[in-house]
Amino acid sequence: MRNKKELRIGLIGCGFMGRTHTNGYKRVGDFFPELEYRPVLKAVCSRSEDKVRSFADQWGYESIETDWKKVIARDDIDAVDICAPNNMHAEIAIAAAEAGKMILCEKPLARTLAEAEEMVGAIKKAGVKNTVWYNYRRIPAVTLAKQIIDSGKLGRVFHYRANFLQDWTINPELPQGGEALWRLDVDAAGSGVTGDLLAHCIDTAMWLNGGIVDVSAVTETFVKERIHQASGKVQKVGIDDACIFHCHFENGSLGLFESTRYARGHKALYTFEINGEHASLRWDLHDLNRLEYFDHADDSIVRGWRTIHVTDGDQPYMDKWWVPGLSIGYEHSFVHQVADFLKSLETGMPCAPTFKDALETQKVCEAVLTSASSKSWKETGVEDFAS
Repeated sequence: MRNKKELRIGLIGCGFMGRTHTNGYKRVGDFFPELEYRPVLKAVCSRSEDKVRSFADQWGYESIETDWKKVIARDDIDAVDICAPNNMHAEIAIAAAEAGKMILCEKPLARTLAEAEEMVGAIKKAGVKNTVWYNYRRIPAVTLAKQIIDSGKLGRVFHYRANFLQDWTINPELPQGGEALWRLDVDAAGSGVTGDLLAHCIDTAMWLNGGIVDVSAVTETFVKERIHQASGKVQKVGIDDACIFHCHFENGSLGLFESTRYARGHKALYTFEINGEHASLRWDLHDLNRLEYFDHADDSIVRGWRTIHVTDGDQPYMDKWWVPGLSIGYEHSFVHQVADFLKSLETGMPCAPTFKDALETQKVCEAVLTSASSKSWKETGVEDFAS
């Protein structure tokens, strides 16, 4: 760690995503020792002093704050990491940009397209380094899928399909709002599975297969009313519990996406499959170190789906970890994103997905919700998704 340049982190929010990001900061120097920069856990912020102090003690932050504005005002903070609920992303990011801080923002970028556009405008004006934590791109098997597609092995792509299935909100007695359940409160979250789960699927899809041009969607809210933890009153539920949409990609392929929190038996089933003229690919988060591949060029007597175990040193990121055959997990995708962000500080290149990239995903999410409410096809307005 000697003679490393410091990147002094101010983390805002110390829930689940705060832990995953912090783990990335703590481990990156051990496995990417060649990087010129090292993260320094300078400050962590949460409204609950007891909670944030406990988090700081456990994870090794030097100091705490209970007001995010104080984090941004500090001279000893270089980068602000936003792990707060979605309704706070825009205000924090804009203030951080105006203060000249680098920004790492949890996904989705914002609750709405209007908020996201304002954030991108602030970033552009300030010229600060930025990235959004769409971490699934950095699972080695998914990165390998990108390399295979870019090589042209699939040929013309015909179909892209993805789903993200959970079951944790089936209980009608589950309240909405509050510290752990803000994702069920439309004012805090902006949307339900569309912004929370499908945003991941959309980002990955456009990274692998190009821009989504238009969408036709349906959504459903199965439990119409829930007690709100803040008021104690029964209130209308404004988020989408489930969403299905199909679409056209810019390359002419068709897309089919499904997400729900009402698929009993599924905790986090995220899969995608891509069918091309010459070959196909598919991936499953539950078996994240494996990429399945079908190549029609194989001899007919041995032609079939093969499983690529992505653990060899010549496969993406894997030269940093263990010996071939030994797997890594979900948490390593955040280590990889930290490493890529630190590398971008050396090279001056953007660390994708940037706020601008995440804005394109936000456009699709907005079009999906608008399509579902109007029961019509909607163009997304996606302009460029090259990152």
